[in-house]
Amino acid sequence: MSNAAQVPRAFGMERQLQIYLAGMQGQKPATPIAYEELERQARERLSAEAFGYVAGGAGSEDTMRANAEAFRRWRIAPRMLHDVSQRSSAVEVLGAALPAPVLLAPVGVQSIIHADAEIATARAAAAVGIPFILSTASSKTLEDVAAAGGNVPRWFQLYWGRDPELTASFLARAERAGYSAIVVTLDTSLLSWRERDMQNAYLPFLLGEGIANYLSDPVFRASLAQPPEVDPQSAIFKFVSIFSNPTLTWNDLAFLREHTRLPILLKGILRADDAQKALDHGAHGIIVSNHGGRQVDGALASLDALPAIVAAVQGRVPVLFDSGIRRGADAFKALALGARAVLLGRTYLWGLALSGEEGVRDVLLNFLADLDLTLALSGCASFAEVDTSMLVRQA
Repeated sequence: MSNAAQVPRAFGMERQLQIYLAGMQGQKPATPIAYEELERQARERLSAEAFGYVAGGAGSEDTMRANAEAFRRWRIAPRMLHDVSQRSSAVEVLGAALPAPVLLAPVGVQSIIHADAEIATARAAAAVGIPFILSTASSKTLEDVAAAGGNVPRWFQLYWGRDPELTASFLARAERAGYSAIVVTLDTSLLSWRERDMQNAYLPFLLGEGIANYLSDPVFRASLAQPPEVDPQSAIFKFVSIFSNPTLTWNDLAFLREHTRLPILLKGILRADDAQKALDHGAHGIIVSNHGGRQVDGALASLDALPAIVAAVQGRVPVLFDSGIRRGADAFKALALGARAVLLGRTYLWGLALSGEEGVRDVLLNFLADLDLTLALSGCASFAEVDTSMLVRQA
């Protein structure tokens, strides 16, 4: 376990002091502080295709807008004259002590953002002590990313495809490489209609991006007539044919339980009845998510789905939150509504685009500082004090 996960840190004042002292030497932050400027500069740095792939959503992108609007409907009601001089952002998730209730969301094909891809992200996450959830569709192998991440907890996200033997192989590899949980993404049985990507006629997988775990897997390689080094196009077509699996049902979860000892979290839950089914089928955690608005155009905001799912789960397993987190106030609101921790996605990718590992680290430190100050200025010394009494819902 990282020391960063054991020693409480006043992230806010620490980061403020660092930035302001550097300013006295004429230095301004290399990585933009504001999310909007971070995204703008990343857009300038990336190709139109790569930016569109990360920034875009399904259809009209109405779900992405709904995610943002949902946060604005909830307002924080700060309480005064509470001693917040000594505080801790630390939380526990699945038995692991984390320095803050934040994990890096699984985002695939990071090589289209930066050459160091998931290696840079894993190193930055490790430097801060924040767990990184690695996507199956990563540009670097899960073993290489594990080596880069050191001793900080890491989880493996599974895109559950059509080949059961390959799925079992991925699970075994993740266990051997020291991943401590499996996150099964449920909402990608098919890829959605993404207008930006369609207009750019761009799917990075067809260019061989984001398939490192497949090309390095002995089961996948054995299914090919020739090694991918000899016939890369056939390997890509094979990947496309098995990547998603629209035949899966709740009963298939038993297969995963048979092939891994690791706790399994289900990502993509937006309904209370699905949360109950997840519990009935032995899930160890639930991640409330609409895939950042990338799968169903017109879906409800993840934040709007969160309270009913928390109520259905009744604390039996941790409920995590994903989709739309941009600033510390967003995370605070999700935590007040019952999430144990939140997942940060596009935000850290823009840092990766600008300056690789350093950019991701800066984004994380800024986010944690913002969250710490929001906690303190709301009158709370720890997230154990944060609940729905800290919020007011506005129409």
